[in-house]
Amino acid sequence: MIQTEQRIHRPDGPLAHSPRHDAPPALESGDVMTRAEFERRYWLRPDLKKAELVEGVVYLSSPTRNPHGTATVLCIAWLAHYMSLRPDVSVSDAGTVRLSDDTEVQPDAFLRRVTEAGGQAHIDEDEFIAGAPELVVEVAYSSASRDLNAKKRTYQAAGVREYIVWQLEAGAIHWFALVDGAFTAREPDADGVIESTVFAGLRLDVGAMVRGDLAGVLEAVAGE
Repeated sequence: MIQTEQRIHRPDGPLAHSPRHDAPPALESGDVMTRAEFERRYWLRPDLKKAELVEGVVYLSSPTRNPHGTATVLCIAWLAHYMSLRPDVSVSDAGTVRLSDDTEVQPDAFLRRVTEAGGQAHIDEDEFIAGAPELVVEVAYSSASRDLNAKKRTYQAAGVREYIVWQLEAGAIHWFALVDGAFTAREPDADGVIESTVFAGLRLDVGAMVRGDLAGVLEAVAGE
């Protein structure tokens, strides 16, 4: 049975409370705080669609430009196609991930194992993802510097096994694999394809993805 995860940012439960008179100030970009404080303030900003805490620093996202939205859909389609071939994985778009006490992010896409033995990450009691998904994808437009620096560091420290950054303005896709605790850049083979070291058959035709050729992207994927 194929498993999917829903994008849930403010579920019913102990965190979804109404602000009190003694509630903390509203969330602002650049604030420095713990994850618990970040979550309390997030509930005070129902207007926000995406806020992240990276290494204790708050980042509020700018309005999404069309190239970012289109590229994100391509990445989700790629991972969803792989999921359709493999019942032991689950893909999510912009789902909240609790990585540590000072980091809570919403990756553009991520893939994780959901076998009986369990993967690196799990769904916690608040219905968020806790722990590091095996593979994370970020589409970088205005966020390229953060995605390739602060986020890269925090994903590496958390144990994300593969990290992909699609740098839109540069027309480049960076694929990093965790080797001995550090991210190492991977290069396409002679056919322009990179294959996951974690998920068998998850292959990316880099040129097709950059061109927006979805058919070419899906053709490169194999279930086994």
